[in-house]
Amino acid sequence: MASGQRFHALDSLRGICALAVVLYHLHVVGSVTELAFFRSADLFVDFFFVLSGFVITHAYGARHDLDLRRFFILRTFRLAPLHVCLLGVFIVFEFVKWGAAQQGVNFNKEPFTGMYAPSQIVPNLLLIQAWTPWTENMSFNYPSWSISIEYYMYLIFAAVVLCTSARRVLVWAGIVIVSMAMLYSGAGPFTALAYKGLACFFAGALCYKVFEALRQRVQPGFAMASLLEVVAGGSIVWVLSSDEPNKAMLASALFCLTVTLYAFDAGIVSNVLKTRVFELLGRLSYSIYLTHVIILSVLILLFMVLEKKTGLPLAPVFGDFRYLDSGYPWLNNLLVGLVLLAVIGVSFITYHLIEVNGQKLGRRLLGHRLPAQAVPG
Repeated sequence: MASGQRFHALDSLRGICALAVVLYHLHVVGSVTELAFFRSADLFVDFFFVLSGFVITHAYGARHDLDLRRFFILRTFRLAPLHVCLLGVFIVFEFVKWGAAQQGVNFNKEPFTGMYAPSQIVPNLLLIQAWTPWTENMSFNYPSWSISIEYYMYLIFAAVVLCTSARRVLVWAGIVIVSMAMLYSGAGPFTALAYKGLACFFAGALCYKVFEALRQRVQPGFAMASLLEVVAGGSIVWVLSSDEPNKAMLASALFCLTVTLYAFDAGIVSNVLKTRVFELLGRLSYSIYLTHVIILSVLILLFMVLEKKTGLPLAPVFGDFRYLDSGYPWLNNLLVGLVLLAVIGVSFITYHLIEVNGQKLGRRLLGHRLPAQAVPG
């Protein structure tokens, strides 16, 4: 398998998991968003880390001549353009919230305070917000905390590739072990989010080495691959829907297994995931993941304005969360579907206007043309 070849089923899974994260952040009374599975869908961020480690190792893990400048530019212009644009949108949205407050419509928090304080802008621009205990880890576009972790994990990965050769696997394993120890001991200079991301990312790198060894010895038939894919997918659904106290650890282990299995692209689920609609979701996954919070924020603001105008309880607060409620279960579920369509539609636009053009700009800085698919996701 050439290093530029994509894992189509895994790309599609990334898109599906991104939509699951959307439903995790969306709260609609009596709808599918309140199913136990979606209430644990935040764990899919670990899947993204595992998959990123797997894919980047496929592309660069065996290199002995890694061009650090090229690597840095490609990774920066893969992640930063959309993140920076949406940070600007969130800053503008704080001004909108401030204007709404002048009209008597108040969100749960005052504009430009806490996670939206101006002091958090520079950490977000530098993508360090999730690494330190001195910054608001979930500031502004809060899903971007994982982009903060991922960006610097790429640089750590590049440093390992540059400084090691035959012992890279041992270094990756060491990072996983140390990160897990730091995570569960609460020690070290970084946040628990950073240690969790490091452990999952480099576990993904190790998964690629396992996959590489397996594919040289084993070529699973369609029936066996289909069975394994269904079992792996079903196990993830069961674990995320359960009350298992070690749910996070079990889910991460299953994500490692699932990424390795689906990389073969050999079973019935993989065949379904390679259809055009799922491939589209895979391409849009990064935009889906980063754009959905601002869409949900605008929708919540709209419902709060309507609540104030009509007197109906359209945006009730339960616990720490603002819910949406039309008053009818069927209409609430329809609202969920419309939100997903809106997120996909906006993501289609941001993918082509920002992501693709951002990557083109990075390739122009390198002074040559590089096929977009050669930039691993």
